[in-house]
Amino acid sequence: MVKVVKFGGSSLASATQFAKAGEIVRADKDRRYVIPSAPGRRSAKDDKVTDMLYRCYDLAEAEEDFKPLLRKIKERYLSIINGLNLNLSLDGEFKTIRENFAQKAGRDYAASRGEYLNGIVMAEYLGYTFIDAAEVIRFDDEGGFEAETTNRILSERLAKCERAVIPGFYGADAQGKIRTFSRGGSDVTGSIVARAVHAGMYENWTDVSGCLVADPRIIKDAQPIKLITYRELRELSYMGATVLHEDAIFPVRQAGIPINIRNTNDPDDPGTLIVESTCRKAEYTITGIAGKKGFVAVSIDKDMMNSEVGFCRKALQAFEENGISIEHMPSGIDTMTVFVHQEEFEGKEQQVIGALRRYCRPDLIDLEGDLALIAVVGRGMRATRGTAGRIFSALAHASINVKMIDQGSSELNIIIGVSNNDFENAIKAIYDIFVETRL
Repeated sequence: MVKVVKFGGSSLASATQFAKAGEIVRADKDRRYVIPSAPGRRSAKDDKVTDMLYRCYDLAEAEEDFKPLLRKIKERYLSIINGLNLNLSLDGEFKTIRENFAQKAGRDYAASRGEYLNGIVMAEYLGYTFIDAAEVIRFDDEGGFEAETTNRILSERLAKCERAVIPGFYGADAQGKIRTFSRGGSDVTGSIVARAVHAGMYENWTDVSGCLVADPRIIKDAQPIKLITYRELRELSYMGATVLHEDAIFPVRQAGIPINIRNTNDPDDPGTLIVESTCRKAEYTITGIAGKKGFVAVSIDKDMMNSEVGFCRKALQAFEENGISIEHMPSGIDTMTVFVHQEEFEGKEQQVIGALRRYCRPDLIDLEGDLALIAVVGRGMRATRGTAGRIFSALAHASINVKMIDQGSSELNIIIGVSNNDFENAIKAIYDIFVETRL
């Protein structure tokens, strides 16, 4: 089995962490392709190298002296190199970076250098071939990722390379200009490489032992999720769970490659395995709980709404023309409720109301703000009767008023609306009834 392994910034923040990553790679001969992030924080008061590079480039762009900060960045890499006892000099690389910063090479170029330099160090430490991501990850002239072109180039290149390090987060367009994914994009690079080499497993090493059933900031000692499907993870990440970059799912899902989220600081923990589908029974009725605060419910009431052809389209047009995205849209026979982000909506609420009046001629428009949405997700809900009733019971017992509840036809998730003030208590109540007490 060929394995692709990606290490996050916290896993490569220091020489000590680098050594742990090296031990992990060497412990399994199948771990043949490594994707490093830039060094992360060594402590709570420390800076990520990517953030330092952004600040450094901003100074260069403003025609201010950026060299002292660039020297600090160089010192971070020297501390790793010296701590690993490597015979490696990055003087030439930093000279090139200094010249390109002075020539205003761009923020994408600046941000990418953290991964680029860490890739050089990692390749030297492992004795692997270094492949610059700019040579194999292709973007178009507008900065859009070209998946198929990249897959072709990368497949051809890696077919000739037994073991390699490919830096995460960036690539280049056809003219050689550096382009980056969004922050956290090293996850995406790992997924792209896994697809290109037809990997049997994509291991994503970070500072947590996989996904948890609920946010550990809300549920102390939340139980781990040992196995989760791509669809379940997609539902949870959509509602705020952020263990893995969203875009990292698609390349490996298309190729049927499982993802294993592992902890660099606890390599014996099996972590979370993410798969396309499984016949294994879920440990709990639910797989996970996730949610977000800060929504507005826009309720549109009109008698005989159900018989008016095109009503929903006209209602949604009012939001579209004001540049407001829709989060959720439950409806009844004479009522349609649209959930939108409050921060996005507040400055345009009167324009939206006016447009709704013109297009829909409703009997009533009602707004309720300061709401939270919670997603209860799990493949086990399909085979379990009364899941919604148990949620209602748990929330009622916790004296929480349910503003909305909606279950998709797939029976994979249930969305619940509560006030912002009840958000944490609602998650605790749901977690308790499905995980702690298993009633």
